[in-house]
Amino acid sequence: MATYQELLAQKAVLEKQIAEAQVAEKAEGIAKAKAIIEQYGLSASDLFARKGSVGSRGGKVAAKYRNSATGETWTGRGKAPKWIEGKDRAQFTI
Repeated sequence: MATYQELLAQKAVLEKQIAEAQVAEKAEGIAKAKAIIEQYGLSASDLFARKGSVGSRGGKVAAKYRNSATGETWTGRGKAPKWIEGKDRAQFTI
């Protein structure tokens, strides 16, 4: 049976081998990715562009209603502002 010190030494050797394997496999993966990118003429925007996927957040929503007296707008989402509450929204439609 191995002693504690021997096991620690084995662990250190294994950790070094793991780190070397990670570096080698990462380099191999990068080389494959570069080859595919070159083969198909891909750009960074092709790979990393954000498209309007379901549940994505980001861009602003266009206003649907405008208060003609003050110029205030409302998208129709969330709590209605006081100037439109209880009124016919059709008259405020943009």
